[in-house]
Amino acid sequence: MGSEQQAIGGEDTVDDKIMEQGAVVFRGYVIESVITDDPKMHLVPEDLGGRKNEGQDPEVKEIVSHLLKIAEELNKDAELDLISTIELDSVQDVFFTVAKKIFAEGVNWGRVVALFHFAYKLIYKALTQSHTEVIRRIIGWVLQFIRENIYSWIRQHGGWELWGGGHLYPCDVETDFGACPGTVGTPHY
Repeated sequence: MGSEQQAIGGEDTVDDKIMEQGAVVFRGYVIESVITDDPKMHLVPEDLGGRKNEGQDPEVKEIVSHLLKIAEELNKDAELDLISTIELDSVQDVFFTVAKKIFAEGVNWGRVVALFHFAYKLIYKALTQSHTEVIRRIIGWVLQFIRENIYSWIRQHGGWELWGGGHLYPCDVETDFGACPGTVGTPHY
């Protein structure tokens, strides 16, 4: 998942493996979630500020697959239906308010998934309402939030690689958007 060329939506991440991987994984998560929610919609990494084929790395695919399994539970939460009431003109304040609420009681992988899922729902709304100018900004906000608020925790917990190979199950507590599925394997918190 190295980077020779800087990707948009991931500014300032090229020299930092955790941030670069986070950007690639998040874009992969968004693309796969769109495919699940609307198979007719076609989205590629370049649409999200990434590089062609960046998500083809088997490790990235595996990480995204784990994230999607956890997100299935989040899709059942009625609180996320409130996203339909958010005006995309004022979405930045809403994004950071909700992101801070998600992590108000600490950081765990389940809450990281909740952040990704919340941001994806905002991106999906922007896509379906033809507000594509907002999409890269939302990606930038996700990366900014990671960098400013949870980067150290991710680094201390092995980075994104722990998702690969089934070594990590992402949550052992409820997220702000609902319960995580039953624990499998040994969590690493």
